[in-house]
Amino acid sequence: MADKNTPVVAFVGLGSMGLGMAKNLLKHGHKVIGVDPSAPAREAFAAAGGTIAATPGEAAAGADALIVAVVNAQQVETVLFGEGGSVAKLRQGGLVMQCATVPAGFAKSLGERLTKSGHELLDAPMSGGRARAESGELTFMASGSAKAFASAESILSSTSAKVFRLGEAPGIGSLVKTVNQLLAGVHIATAAEAMALAAKAGADTRAVYEVISASAGNSWMFGNRVPHMLDDDFSPLSAVEIFVKDLGLVLNTGHEHRLPLPMAAAAHQLFLAAAGAGWGRLDDAAVVKVYEQAGDFKVSSPKK
Repeated sequence: MADKNTPVVAFVGLGSMGLGMAKNLLKHGHKVIGVDPSAPAREAFAAAGGTIAATPGEAAAGADALIVAVVNAQQVETVLFGEGGSVAKLRQGGLVMQCATVPAGFAKSLGERLTKSGHELLDAPMSGGRARAESGELTFMASGSAKAFASAESILSSTSAKVFRLGEAPGIGSLVKTVNQLLAGVHIATAAEAMALAAKAGADTRAVYEVISASAGNSWMFGNRVPHMLDDDFSPLSAVEIFVKDLGLVLNTGHEHRLPLPMAAAAHQLFLAAAGAGWGRLDDAAVVKVYEQAGDFKVSSPKK
């Protein structure tokens, strides 16, 4: 049971990471009202003890905090300020915790708008994927006022292993997430390229994976994504289209600051090629299929 110090939480976006996050809030005694267009997501949330609402506004009515875990800035805008939106229903002084990957400038302007409407913003994009969302071990890159952090304390402690407090200004968290996504996208693309080279040149790809995992060339993304390639299993935990979007955001940020980002641009082209070939909804590790199709080979290898 939630006590008087545990905020009632409206949660919009019960997707790959949002559902796990919402379920952990329930486990830690929060009352959570969830919204998502996906019937399976709603059913899984309800089975965990959550309350379903039809619209973001309905979910936010009477809530102390609103978590927005959607795909992009346009969706955040619609959730908060669109028809049936939630800001008008959220109590005065209530917290908006923005967890989507959005431009830093958008997050900054969002903070200014919410201040005018009498609400707090914690700009808190997250990282860790579905598994860490389920285990309550997400990493948050967060910026906001001391009051916003205080309002989010029980939410963050219920869902995270690490919270980086990056400053008081909304937008800093989103900028750091943009940097993270540059690295994540490039690491996935280069992992695919490395495994493609190994396969095309005739190496045992499972042996290569074991060697690299214990060597200086390893990365978190290599260790996490290459098993998908080896198993030829691209059931979506993330998706190719996510990195089409996120690396696009990275490149736009570089353009804004007149900084060339050739590595990110090359990785973006690979994800675009994968999406254009019809693999956009597959797991982001499916970017390896661009190489496989071009070279008429497979990275996958039978388990020994």
